[in-house]
Amino acid sequence: MKLETATSREVADYLEECSGIVLPAGSLEQHGPIGLIGTDALCVTTISERAATESTMLIAPTLCYTPAQFNMSFAGTVSVTARAFAQLFEDILRSLHRQGFKFIYVLNGHGANLAPMRSAVHDLYLDLDDRAPKVKLRSWWDYPTVNTLRNELYGDWEGMHGTPSEVAITQASVRVVDSSNQPPPAPLSEGFIRDHAGDFHGPASEHAREFPDGRVGSHSELATIEHGEALIAAAASALIGEFTSWISSPT
Repeated sequence: MKLETATSREVADYLEECSGIVLPAGSLEQHGPIGLIGTDALCVTTISERAATESTMLIAPTLCYTPAQFNMSFAGTVSVTARAFAQLFEDILRSLHRQGFKFIYVLNGHGANLAPMRSAVHDLYLDLDDRAPKVKLRSWWDYPTVNTLRNELYGDWEGMHGTPSEVAITQASVRVVDSSNQPPPAPLSEGFIRDHAGDFHGPASEHAREFPDGRVGSHSELATIEHGEALIAAAASALIGEFTSWISSPT
C-alpha cells in the first residue's frame, strides 16, 4: 500500500496491525550518458513498491530533493544543502512518529543522503531518548544477496556512480536509453573508493573535470533489462525479510 494513494481510514486500519513504514530516499542528479536523472529515486521506489505487492507493507512517497552538490555542473541535477535535508528528514520522522509509526525503515538509494540522515536520527534520539521511533537506514545495494549479484554481474565495473546495477533497474522499470557507445571508464583505486565513500566528493566543477561524462568508475553499458529484473527481485525479497523481522523484534 502506498501512503499517498491510501485514505486516512486505511492508514488507521493498517496501524492497528502494523506500526512500521518504509520511507524511500533517492536523489535528482545526472547518472552518466545513459542513466536517468532520477535513477536513485526510481531504484528505491521500484524496489519498495515491488516489495509492497508481495507483503503487507506501507510505503511513503520517495524523498528525491537531497544533497548532490558534486553533480551540479551537469544539466538536470537538483541539490539541497545537507543541513536543509537533515531538517526535512527529521521533521518527517517526527510526523510519522506522531501518527503512530514506531518503526521507520529508510530504503536509501543515494550515498550522500547517509551522513545527514544519521545526523538527524542522532538529534531525534537525543531529544526523545526511549520515546523515539526506531529508525533503520539501509542502502539497497548493501543487502548481501544484492551485493553478491552485483559482483557476479559486473565485478569492479560496478564502480561508484552511474553503476550498471542502478541503470539496469531503471531499464527494467522505466526505459532503456540508446547506447552511447562509451568505452569503459578509468577504473577506481581502492584508495579512491575508500576516501569517497558516501559520495564524499569535491566541488562540482572539480568533479566534472575529473569525471567529464558523469560516470565514476562505472561501466553503465553492461546493464541489461534482465539484470534489472533480477536485482529488483533480490532487493525486494531482502527488504521484505529484513523489514518483517525488524518490526517483529522486541523493542
